[in-house]
Amino acid sequence: MNYSSEVESMCQVAKGAYHGPAPIPEEGKWVKAMEIKDISGLTHGVGRCAPQQGACKLTLNVKDGIIEEALVETIGCSGMTHSAAMAAEILPGKTLLEALNTDLVCDAINVAMRELFLQIVYGRSQTAFSENGLPIGASLDDLGKGLRSQIGTMFSTKLKGARYLEMAEGYITRVALDEGDEIIGYEFVNLGKMMESIKSGMDANEALEKAKGKYGRFDEGVRFIDPRHE
Repeated sequence: MNYSSEVESMCQVAKGAYHGPAPIPEEGKWVKAMEIKDISGLTHGVGRCAPQQGACKLTLNVKDGIIEEALVETIGCSGMTHSAAMAAEILPGKTLLEALNTDLVCDAINVAMRELFLQIVYGRSQTAFSENGLPIGASLDDLGKGLRSQIGTMFSTKLKGARYLEMAEGYITRVALDEGDEIIGYEFVNLGKMMESIKSGMDANEALEKAKGKYGRFDEGVRFIDPRHE
């Protein structure tokens, strides 16, 4: 260790009492985090890339400083989906500190990792007050039975109005309009359910019909439009 001459010439002053860091809540316990292995918790972080054309929602389940589970969801950029695939292979097994200093391919994923790191090391995880945290695999609960991200995609213009394209329920096939041409409901297809039915041997057309549902006052519509072609 090198010291400047100014420091070398200083007299020694004894350090007072040291009580360590303030405890943070982790999985139902108060923990004085001294090392990365002292960190546990499940939480989410969101990041965007520099040109702001895409975003990532990252979910990690950390146990004793090690990432045991990762859910990487991206939107808005085709290349980002491939980056997510690589990040999903990279993250599990790394320490939280390793992951923070690893190139996760996409800027949005890296930013999400940074935001998530800040939450978890300051005791702001989603499982801060949940005894023993959540089991590995808990992030899949966010996706539902079809294991698909919750997506909302809408398009609208001043000239032609709004077009609902995708909701949490699924892919929008038809939009119902009332007498004043205002949207009052929609028909959707749960793509996860449809694909499961097809994999089980069901005819594709039958699977499509079985996976359809309605929302709002769809049946009261006086006119129905295909939001992608009308």
